[in-house]
Amino acid sequence: MGKTLLFDAGNTNTKLCLADDQGLNESYTLPTRPANTDDDWGLKIESILLREGVVPSDIEACVISSVVPPLDPLFRKMAARFLDCECLFAGRDLPLDIDNEYAHPEQVGADVLVGCYSARMTYDDRNLIIVDFGTATTCACVQDNAFKGGLICPGLLSSASALASGTAKLPKVDLTVKSDALSWGQSTAECLNQGFVFGFASMVDGLVKKLSAKLEDPFVVATGGLAPTIAQVSETINELRPDLVMEGLWMAYYNR
Repeated sequence: MGKTLLFDAGNTNTKLCLADDQGLNESYTLPTRPANTDDDWGLKIESILLREGVVPSDIEACVISSVVPPLDPLFRKMAARFLDCECLFAGRDLPLDIDNEYAHPEQVGADVLVGCYSARMTYDDRNLIIVDFGTATTCACVQDNAFKGGLICPGLLSSASALASGTAKLPKVDLTVKSDALSWGQSTAECLNQGFVFGFASMVDGLVKKLSAKLEDPFVVATGGLAPTIAQVSETINELRPDLVMEGLWMAYYNR
């Protein structure tokens, strides 16, 4: 089998990764701008392929998880014009071997389902909680081979941005973990740091403990850009999986 381009198109960033039947290769992150044209995406993809020493004809498919509908036709046009290959959207063109028990299954984000499928294929635990620290912070609950439902909470960066835009004197939030022990801040910057880092960790820990009433002894997997930060002080996150969605796209395509 040839090479593929895997896309995880989120509301803030689009992560893309070269892959082949041996696994994932180099990945890149670009800002998501639905107003961009298919040519804009195509020229960026060409630059990435050139950097990797890959010719467009080597790409046999674009495999995509997208929660930004305006991007979908742009990806299809880009793939046809620049790569002469098909686009396969997870959950639509590319089936995922996981049961979707959402009341309205069509409302579930593709990234959530791909993450659940990826975790289910990776871990043997009956009960799983997948925490994704993206534009929003989401908790997806998996039992056996079924996505049962989940929670949607504010995102770290979007919360920090909202706070900064609504206040005149607060500085930009530094999300570096200074210590794994909570301490009161003695400056505004320290107060923001402790509040955001430990506040979001406590939110996740509290939610996991409450969800454990329905999902006994869940194995908690964290993914998303800020997962490594929060995992440093969380009491319930069992494992970091930064490429969980990419791994799920890879498995869905190459295990067909």
